[in-house]
Amino acid sequence: MTQGLPSGDLPEPTPALPPTHEATTHGVGPHPRPWPEGDRYDPELLEHGDTRNVVDRFRYWSMAAIVADLDTRRHDFDVAIENWQHDLNIGSIVRTANAFLAGTVHIIGRRRWNRRGAMVTDRYQHVRHHEDVATFLEVMRAEGRPVIAIDNTPGASRIETAEIPERCVFLFGQEGPGLTDEAVAGADGHLEITQFGSTRSINASAAAAIVMHSWVVRHAELPA
Repeated sequence: MTQGLPSGDLPEPTPALPPTHEATTHGVGPHPRPWPEGDRYDPELLEHGDTRNVVDRFRYWSMAAIVADLDTRRHDFDVAIENWQHDLNIGSIVRTANAFLAGTVHIIGRRRWNRRGAMVTDRYQHVRHHEDVATFLEVMRAEGRPVIAIDNTPGASRIETAEIPERCVFLFGQEGPGLTDEAVAGADGHLEITQFGSTRSINASAAAAIVMHSWVVRHAELPA
């Protein structure tokens, strides 16, 4: 008799997972043979399993194959982040940019940025570096991409009611100080997220997620 349980009340055994696959939240195990054919598949993943944080359709695909697939359907908005303080939120913003299938993430300022929050999603996301705000603005103008500054400072329009161009780049600042004056002055638009409580601002990565989703609601074709 098991200690602490009366006779006849033994716990039900936990059902065993199939020998070749784990729960999808933890990835999948080695692929049963015969293996699927095609250049997209990574033999190492087929052999040993795929525990990456990717959607099921990309299981066992190589990283290059995933990026190539994403490149065929990326959205027409980019994301830019001023990087002066090695902000922990930068990685989280990159992860969200990947989730909403942004075209490119632009890092302005310090070349090195805090990748912890990205959870390796930067491997699937195009990332470009710009030395300073002036250089970034010049490149965006040359590419015909309007820059939309996101900061709840005077002069901003409400994102809930503003027109958001389909082709654009959203520019975010650091947690705390927000965008530099140079960035706001050089932008083609200036939006803020309407708030109702007592705090002056919300977390930078949370704000970025709201803004990207606002673009998706207006312009993206939702999957079936």
